[in-house]
Amino acid sequence: QVQVVESGGGLVQAGGSLRLSCAASGRSVSRYAMAWFRQAPGKERKLVAAINWSGDSTYLTDSVKGRFTISRDSAKNTVYLQMNGLKPEDTAVYYCAVGSSLGRLNDEYVYWGQGTQVTVSS
Repeated sequence: QVQVVESGGGLVQAGGSLRLSCAASGRSVSRYAMAWFRQAPGKERKLVAAINWSGDSTYLTDSVKGRFTISRDSAKNTVYLQMNGLKPEDTAVYYCAVGSSLGRLNDEYVYWGQGTQVTVSS
């Protein structure tokens, strides 16, 4: 079993920054890919960023390229999402997910956190 705990959400003005953290613990977690999804009210949960187990392969959805960065500290089994230049449309619940490989679909991830709210005011 793998436990996933997110932190770092909050309320920020447009143009501001936040850093989300996701700590995973459990069996062989260091060999898993990790990802951040987000779900806005009334919308589907979609992938924002993902990183493979070694940290040398990443994915960012087009709408956050140039603003968000994903990274991981393998020694701490923690992944970070640095969010700069935040926009009101980034408002959502952000979920951390853990899976066997870097994928783009919800179903490719097995373990999920409870989510952390990010609200960007205009």
